[in-house]
Amino acid sequence: MNKPIIRTLIAIILSALSGLLLFLAFPPYDLWPFMWVAFIPMIVAQYRIIPRKFSSLAPAITVGGWLGGYLYPIFAGSGIYMEWLPIIIFGINILTEGGTRPFHERTGYRWLALQQTAGWVGIELVRSFIPIAGTWGFLAYTQYRQLWLIQPVSVFTIFGLSALIMFVNYALGLQVLRWLDSRWQPMDAAPAIDPGLVKRYLIAAAASLGVWIVFSLILMRIPTGPEVKVAAIQPEASSLLTYMQGDEDGYLQLLERMRVQSQDAGEQEAQLIVWPEGAMLFDPQVEDKLDFKGLAEETGAHLVAGYIVSTDPDKHIFRNEATVINPQGEFIGVYGKDHPVTFGGETSPTRGTYPVYDTPFGKLATIICYDLDFTDTTRKMSRQGAQIIAVPSNDWGAIADKHYTHVVFRAVENRVAMVKADGSFDSAIINPFGQIMALATSPDGVEATLVSDVQIGTGSPTIAARLGDWVGWIALIAMIAFIVLDSKTKKQVQNAGLPSE
Repeated sequence: MNKPIIRTLIAIILSALSGLLLFLAFPPYDLWPFMWVAFIPMIVAQYRIIPRKFSSLAPAITVGGWLGGYLYPIFAGSGIYMEWLPIIIFGINILTEGGTRPFHERTGYRWLALQQTAGWVGIELVRSFIPIAGTWGFLAYTQYRQLWLIQPVSVFTIFGLSALIMFVNYALGLQVLRWLDSRWQPMDAAPAIDPGLVKRYLIAAAASLGVWIVFSLILMRIPTGPEVKVAAIQPEASSLLTYMQGDEDGYLQLLERMRVQSQDAGEQEAQLIVWPEGAMLFDPQVEDKLDFKGLAEETGAHLVAGYIVSTDPDKHIFRNEATVINPQGEFIGVYGKDHPVTFGGETSPTRGTYPVYDTPFGKLATIICYDLDFTDTTRKMSRQGAQIIAVPSNDWGAIADKHYTHVVFRAVENRVAMVKADGSFDSAIINPFGQIMALATSPDGVEATLVSDVQIGTGSPTIAARLGDWVGWIALIAMIAFIVLDSKTKKQVQNAGLPSE
């Protein structure tokens, strides 16, 4: 067991196991309890099994392997850097994690759970500002169906739940390390772990989780706004992609079919009907080719429709916007995508404006597709009193079982209802508590007309909406502080004439 090669092989297996548990916790497998213990095999590998000089290999394998399984099927063949991100993350872990184990050995593991929690959540915050990355792969998304658990994100944001998950993992991990030390002599002269330290961490983790759950159950009893009947229109294939593939007849048939679906929703008394992102290749306010005014009057509903207008065909630049028309046939506003896929040519002169519309059923706002992968856009709408948000989107099959889960957290963070109408793959109606009232998902694309009553928000911004990603910022500051502390303790050891590692 003490041979470096054998130890390294065992550590690789344990680290890969952690990566597998992370992978299985996410959709489509949804084995969410795994997330609360997923890092423990990696912790054992990094701090007790693998030789110290190779310790960074453990987190590199875990995180790189998990992201490989999670991201590669989504972005394979896209040519963008997300396809290679797992390899990049593997390399970053190799370069940056080498000093983590020595630091915790120098400090008697007293900072292990706090430093690792701050580091993970701080990096999540940094990732949330990176175009394309956004909040994809955030740990908290694995809990999207656990309504009894996720309500405090309306206060602590999604970063708060990620922090709790990491803290529990590392508190339990310390206990496992202590248990192993009680049976076998630690290798590489690793210092013993203080039983009192482990006890304090376990108590803190149990108390944090218990208080979080009780708080979540209390928040679930707080009433929101009245109910409204809404509809999400999902065609059997993306009208945008159908047109881009040269099938103009198919495109026109899809548009006509969405009209019929909307009429069906109107017959069911839907007061809000949402169409997908880029449903039309023209601005209906300029060219009302589909008689949207007539459709609004016929259905008696507010219609939200995404559309795309080419502004520079040679450079493939186009406006990506959504408009709202009321039952009187009046266009009442335009929203430009806040997080456009710029390398794909998306733009809009109305980007950076966040209109909220007064309607008979409450304050309505819109966002578009990729906006839901960032925490800021929905928050800006909520601060203006939005109670229900329409989300035209145009996804692809590989994310059909993942993307709508992000909407759950945007709804809870801001206590707003959300209606996601997708081009073909994943539409959902979600209430302010994150409950999925109606859902249609298919990696192959499927037509669906979702109609459901849904509570709307109160129009009063949550603490998360008011303060923004405050837990993430605290974690980032703490992460930087631990980097400084690492350097300070290393110098203290060197000044004492002792080996630093």
